[in-house]
Amino acid sequence: MSARRPGSDSERTPTPAEVLRVERDGDVETWTLDEPDSRNAISGEAMIEALVGAADRANRDTSVRAVILTGAGSVFSSGGNVRDMAAGRGMFGSAPPDLRTAYRDGIQRIPRALEALEVPLVAAVNGPAVGAGCDLALMCDLRIASAQAWFAESFVKVGLVPGDGGAYFLPRVIGTARATEMALTGDRVTAEQAREWGLISAVHAAEDLLPAARALAARIARNPPTAVRMTKKLLHQAAGRSLDDVLELSAAMQAIAHTTEEHRDAVSAFLDKRAPSPTRR
Repeated sequence: MSARRPGSDSERTPTPAEVLRVERDGDVETWTLDEPDSRNAISGEAMIEALVGAADRANRDTSVRAVILTGAGSVFSSGGNVRDMAAGRGMFGSAPPDLRTAYRDGIQRIPRALEALEVPLVAAVNGPAVGAGCDLALMCDLRIASAQAWFAESFVKVGLVPGDGGAYFLPRVIGTARATEMALTGDRVTAEQAREWGLISAVHAAEDLLPAARALAARIARNPPTAVRMTKKLLHQAAGRSLDDVLELSAAMQAIAHTTEEHRDAVSAFLDKRAPSPTRR
């Protein structure tokens, strides 16, 4: 659980370290949204700073090979803090021009940071993923969910539009028709339906979710890390580009990959029918 200062009152602004728990197991990090009292809302300054900071640090730390993102408590993320919206607290009390700037300088930093994250990011969706919380799951490279999870692109239910990139991510994950249905109805999508639609790749019992996420992350982490990071970047940058552009980018990245020690060792291991040597940097 998040650490709170003894005797602090509930209105004290938390720090980034208090709202995002970061744990390391070998080559894999687990990031846990740790504000269950707000249902792991991600619109607060501390959570934004925590996620952006964690992504920047993982990019610099080449020993990190995969990251799991999950939520504390029974909810993955409720997205924006509706209580703050209703009370007009913080950015939600601003005039439209200032509120537009607050979105760009606030929650929209999260999709930019996660899009730039070089390390594969696995969402372990432990419970409801609502509004911006649904979009947060979509920002991840791979998504698995608990049977108790459900997803809702529910902005229209409260008279809003997807303000954090959902209109970009959702159609790319499940296609335009289903994304339009989710966005215009705001209706819930069960974990099983989300799996059928390709929003997630697997549904697990609650107690099996994190072990399954760790097993998936480990399958990624055992591969040569430079190749994994470049493959992720290539997949992201290929979207919307012409075939010629993608082939040119692939050739440039491949030229770099051929020069790495991890490539030479992996080829040697393949020919020798042995496991590649562990790569540590």
